[in-house]
Amino acid sequence: MINKKQIFVMSATAGISVANIFYNQPILNDIAKDLNTSHLAVGNLPTFSQIGYGLGIFFLSPLGDKMDRKKLIIILHVLLGLSLLGLAFINNIFGIYILTLMSGLFVVSTQVVIPMAAAMSGKDKGKVVGSILSGLLSGILLARTLSGYITEWFGNWHVIFGFSAILVFLMIIFISKTLPNMEVHFEDSYFSLLKSSIYQLKRFSLLRRNILLVAISFGVFCSFWTTLTFKLSQDPFNYDSDIIGLFGVLAVAGALLAPYIGKLSDTINANGIKLISVLMIIISIILIKVFDTNLYAFIVATILLDIGFQAIQINNLSQIFSLDEKAHSRINTAYMSSMSIGGSIGTFIGVLCWEKGGWNFVTLELLTLAVLSLGIIVYSYMNKNVVATDN
Repeated sequence: MINKKQIFVMSATAGISVANIFYNQPILNDIAKDLNTSHLAVGNLPTFSQIGYGLGIFFLSPLGDKMDRKKLIIILHVLLGLSLLGLAFINNIFGIYILTLMSGLFVVSTQVVIPMAAAMSGKDKGKVVGSILSGLLSGILLARTLSGYITEWFGNWHVIFGFSAILVFLMIIFISKTLPNMEVHFEDSYFSLLKSSIYQLKRFSLLRRNILLVAISFGVFCSFWTTLTFKLSQDPFNYDSDIIGLFGVLAVAGALLAPYIGKLSDTINANGIKLISVLMIIISIILIKVFDTNLYAFIVATILLDIGFQAIQINNLSQIFSLDEKAHSRINTAYMSSMSIGGSIGTFIGVLCWEKGGWNFVTLELLTLAVLSLGIIVYSYMNKNVVATDN
């Protein structure tokens, strides 16, 4: 069984790793000014992060069923640290694209940690996965605050990546001393492993529904956080990167609720929680569309949107990790690959909407995606008696 020390190390590992996908979001203006390039050019950086993450999830995270997960996590951390060191010194936008893609690729150690925690948790999957996600989500949200402040203090956007590299290398020590070696469940070839990951989609209708929901919801999440940087840097706000980064602190309240949401998901109807979660997201978008110059509306909307997305994610994971104990990594691969694709598409569309029609276009896009999410949950609720596994 998993102990508190292992949960803490796994939560910290997940948070420190995944934060690297989001460090660039509050400092996009700083990067654009330093490299003398456009918002559209630097706006592609979060997209490259998500693409790398998606590739890593599909091609690397299934290895968690084929090799010792502890060893895999350490290898991925070493490669991530080296990629971050490259970002700490490079000044070429195309080189930054490549290293951003690589760092996103190796951040996938997070998606080895989550199935590992689920496998070690016994019957308390929702509670343990919620605790790990609390660390992961705190990393996502605090990444923006940390990145904004460090960039503002040092006057150099490179510093955050050097700092992150140090954290990643330090975590290797804690991982090696705390986490156990894990039994391997898959003996066939690597190609068969990838094929099996795709096959999980055919096996479980519940997995397919949860994938569609999280892909759209994560598209909303990523689109919001990327375009928020541009919105808050203009009139009437005119905030610098350190103030923009503070919005990440607001959303940490939602991350702290993750273990409690996970505990609820072990006992309460998941679709009911998801329905409330999507309604919270829709309300948050309406707030920032109607009151687009009101700071308090943005504060409330940020908290609601993040709590809503986190509740969806925790309930989804609690459900899919109950499908097949021996295929955790492959099920997680199918799920997270789709989620990452949704995030990449959402980021790209969000930046494009900002370029073409500003905040009005962005909020219309966000609202459209959120309503689609609502439709998926309503459909799932109406078909709640359908079995999770296809014949």
